[in-house]
Amino acid sequence: MLKVDQLSVSYGGIKAVQGISFEVPEGKIVTLIGANGAGKSTTLRTISGLVKPGGGSISFLGEDITGKDSAQIVKRGITLVPEGRRVFPNLTVYENIRIGAYLRKDDWTKDVDWVYGLFPRLKERSWQTAGTLSGGEQQMLAVARALISRPKLIMMDEPSLGLAPLVIKDIFEIIKEIRNQGVTVLLIEQNANMALKIADIGYVLETGHITLTGTGHELLVNPEVKAAYLGK
Repeated sequence: MLKVDQLSVSYGGIKAVQGISFEVPEGKIVTLIGANGAGKSTTLRTISGLVKPGGGSISFLGEDITGKDSAQIVKRGITLVPEGRRVFPNLTVYENIRIGAYLRKDDWTKDVDWVYGLFPRLKERSWQTAGTLSGGEQQMLAVARALISRPKLIMMDEPSLGLAPLVIKDIFEIIKEIRNQGVTVLLIEQNANMALKIADIGYVLETGHITLTGTGHELLVNPEVKAAYLGK
């Protein structure tokens, strides 16, 4: 579905991503794990059109999307759930979800029940302002806002960041359900243990390079990954 080939990205004179290549098959959960500064967020931001690549190519469903702007990327079926949630605190839950449908020309309201089915707590708080929600509820809202655009691929940047363990467990169960409902997932996470447990495929990113790849299970039991990311 998504193919990244020799992607390079620089900020000024700093090379954040240095010629990485990976693929995201349709219907799978793929995770990129790595330490802070490894280039994970930069990779997602470049795929989504927020950052321009310095080299390499990105293709989606066989079409070259390298360097296209973010609105064109969303139209093609890729959405990003950004790190830090970035909900609009003074708008209601429903209004935040409506913003996610801004490029849809069809009747997007029929999909509100679908996202509320995934996130019953949001339905209960539909007319509550987003700024009054808990951190976990705001994360659910950020995902719901991305899903209302009916993406083929949803990318998530650190969805567990700053959340309590029980809430993290709920978030990862929802990610699996999203995949089960036909949406492909590209996930970046510092919580490598949780990410690899649900991932079909994993890549380890270190200082702008991919150093390891395998199934989620293969990376979970890999001694290097255990030592570096799983605290074992």
